[in-house]
Amino acid sequence: MGLTAGQRLGAYAIASPLGAGGMGEVWRATDTRLGREVALKLLPAAFASDPDRLARFEREAKLLASLSHTHIAGLFALEEATLDGGATPVRFLAMELAEGEDLAERLKRGAIPVEEATAIAKQIAEALEAAHEKGIVHRDLKPANVKVSAEGHVKVLDFGLAKAWSSDGEGAGESSDWSQSPTLARTGTAAGLILGTAAYMSPEQARGKPVDKRADVWAFGVLLFEMLTGKRLFDGETVSDVLAAVLTREPQWNELPAATPPSVRRLLRHCLERNPKNRQHDIADARVALDEALTGAPDDAAAASSARALPLWLRPAPWASLTGTLALALALAFWAPWRKAVVPLPPLRLSVELGAPDALVGPGAPLAISPDGRLLAFTARNAANEPWRLYVRPLDALEATPLSGTELASSPFFSPDSRWLAFFAAGKLKKIAVAGGAPVTLCDAPDNRGGTWSEDGTIAFMPRAAYGMGLWRVSSEGGKPEILTSPDQSEGPTTDRWPQALPGGKAILFMAGVGVGDYESSNILVQPVPQGARKILHRGGYYPRYVQSGHLVFIREGTLFAAGFDPQRLELLGPPVPVVSGVRSDTYTGPALFAVSDAGTLVFAPGQARRLAASIQWMGADGRKGPQPVPAGNYLNPRFSPDGEKLVLDLRQGRDWDVWLYEWGRETMSRFTSHPGEDRNPIFSPDGRRITFTSTRADNTWKNLYWQRVDGTGVAERLTESESDQYPNSWHPNGRVLAFTDATPGAAGDLSIVELEGDEASGFKPGKPRPFVNSSFRERDAAFSPDGRWLAYASDEPGRPEIVVRPFPGPGGRWQVSTAGGLLPTWSRSRNDLFFQALDGLLMVAAYDAPKETFRSEKPRPWSPGRVSLRGGGFRNFDLHPDGRRVAVLEPVDASFDQRTDHVVLVQNFFDELRRLAPAAPR
Repeated sequence: MGLTAGQRLGAYAIASPLGAGGMGEVWRATDTRLGREVALKLLPAAFASDPDRLARFEREAKLLASLSHTHIAGLFALEEATLDGGATPVRFLAMELAEGEDLAERLKRGAIPVEEATAIAKQIAEALEAAHEKGIVHRDLKPANVKVSAEGHVKVLDFGLAKAWSSDGEGAGESSDWSQSPTLARTGTAAGLILGTAAYMSPEQARGKPVDKRADVWAFGVLLFEMLTGKRLFDGETVSDVLAAVLTREPQWNELPAATPPSVRRLLRHCLERNPKNRQHDIADARVALDEALTGAPDDAAAASSARALPLWLRPAPWASLTGTLALALALAFWAPWRKAVVPLPPLRLSVELGAPDALVGPGAPLAISPDGRLLAFTARNAANEPWRLYVRPLDALEATPLSGTELASSPFFSPDSRWLAFFAAGKLKKIAVAGGAPVTLCDAPDNRGGTWSEDGTIAFMPRAAYGMGLWRVSSEGGKPEILTSPDQSEGPTTDRWPQALPGGKAILFMAGVGVGDYESSNILVQPVPQGARKILHRGGYYPRYVQSGHLVFIREGTLFAAGFDPQRLELLGPPVPVVSGVRSDTYTGPALFAVSDAGTLVFAPGQARRLAASIQWMGADGRKGPQPVPAGNYLNPRFSPDGEKLVLDLRQGRDWDVWLYEWGRETMSRFTSHPGEDRNPIFSPDGRRITFTSTRADNTWKNLYWQRVDGTGVAERLTESESDQYPNSWHPNGRVLAFTDATPGAAGDLSIVELEGDEASGFKPGKPRPFVNSSFRERDAAFSPDGRWLAYASDEPGRPEIVVRPFPGPGGRWQVSTAGGLLPTWSRSRNDLFFQALDGLLMVAAYDAPKETFRSEKPRPWSPGRVSLRGGGFRNFDLHPDGRRVAVLEPVDASFDQRTDHVVLVQNFFDELRRLAPAAPR
């Protein structure tokens, strides 16, 4: 849509054209509201009429608008207005008006003098540094995007708009449409725009791979080379010729002016490394080198360059620095290029405060370190009665910052460029920018066991903890997940979990647990992706991770083991050896509290391996606990008989999981089921004659519902038949309606009921199950009230699990009882009290009144100061005795994994230690 001078576009008075290009027209205008001159960029009608593309653009524009720097032309607003009061709305960007000529115009006159070019480059580096600190990558740095005023002041244009503008949500260089650069040129053909864009692309951009800030470092080097020589570094007649030059042609270093300082020459070589892993890592280092060149400090510049060339184990870490001549001399004593062999420093261990009061809380693996080694991410909270959330802690800062909207997050993991965090919460896989903003939901993940973000822009994750469940994958932009791996059930029921993408995204590393509750015996596997045969690398260990030193590391018996690993042949190079002992880990679900950055820093929480073993104890309202005289075991899911004389629960032994009975009066434990496989989650029928449980006995895969007489007569009768996992929750007092959780594949989990026909004399016949609460949220832990009029359950609809009550059989209202999260609702049979477990393990109680069709509850209060250990996966660790005065709890023998901490251990020089202990593949 064309404009003319003198028209009004909303509040903007159009003055004169500034240019046109692939993105549309750009005009000088006056903002009549604020009295300032601006540049208006009109979005083409085809763009503005595409809702998905426009929504992506708006999300990215909000982040770009946060940039504020003296060398960055700011984005003021994304607006819509009519032209001269017409009927057709126009979408446009209002941006800071940068005066002066752009570098493309300046370079037409030839090379720029060394001192002037260095000053311009330093200002560009400062702009890039400010953007990178906020997680924003330019992606389209080139001469046309740099304005220089008559006084030499630089403004960099169009930050991040290449990504915002692209049709697929990725940046320029990741789209086949090179002409859709946001840069606007006053003159020039489309071919000229295409060539101009391609000439500054990094090799990874040219190959269509995802990019990070290192692509800007490359473009910066290309731009600086062109300023100094007056010649385009990579040129050609066609786009293919230009891209071929980017991928293959070596710079002609002899074309640099003789006056180019050595520090600038070294900087260019570091910026123009084709392998991004070997490229200058941080543009801040470029800014320092240019500043030294401008101030005429060649010796200092050489020293700084030498320090940057030191091995990783001698480079200053973000949280500690080597200062002074003595420190540098000591470093060079170990790393002098004239020495025949490098003498690595021993690993340096530092105890570091996380900067949050109550950290490493919540399920899964609550600790991660960014690939660039600059950020820690972990789950924490400010107070015991608050939900935990994600925090990020720069290692050069003293405090951690919470990320809004990440309540009840679990198992965070970084994107390869360290700009994003993916995590699980409320039954969903989500992501959030490290710089902050609103979380983005990617797909469903009802009960995760870890994820990984690959370099190809996909995320592999385990969506639900159920036998037969493999890994799935989904685009990091969201969409419909697809199956990635299928577990091998030949060795028994198993799941694939805790994945990690190998470099290049061509293979996935993961573990396959054989039997729930003791993942010490897991297999560590690797599988090419998207297709390929799975391969067992090692038997006996869990939470495997590949590290850039060329090693596979994993946990066994609370110790970190390492073995050399060839990521190309997907083979171990030797037997695993112990490296670090005393790492907090969990044999119950398979995570461990350690992470390793690509830069060679290990972070871990000290502690021991948590096992499932627990003792059976009484706990009263005073919080005191008293153990029962039975051996500790791998118990779960205790439930009382109606008369309170028996306790039925799960007990895992080896690979089998069976239902057992404990009788208080006789202090005896006896087996109730003995079928190979998994029998668990038992509950008594209201008359106490039968025990209902879930079992895999039909096909060793899906868990369906069965019941059997308590006295052992007869056989187990099947109540449901479904290709889903089903867990009995509660019997209606009439003994004919069973509420259960139905975890259908791909769904978050719903509540269903099955009704029985018949009687004791003629026999009972189950009807067809039907959903009772069926939504896109996760519902579980149903419990009928003693009078059968109400059903309480936990729902994730509020954003975290909360206890809600609704009438049975309905219809009717819905009342939320908990106020700060809750699990496992349990009705008292002796008074109008509803108990539940808070998210910090406290048992809460809410008195209630239920006249007619209305349910009213008081504010929940702690019932006891004693806490009950939380278990994931829908398991429970307590039950309320029918007398309403005490609970039976399962107290873990080793509770170290549940202990809160505000410290972790950082290990520097970790890669050198690994190479010393175990041979690695050559790199």
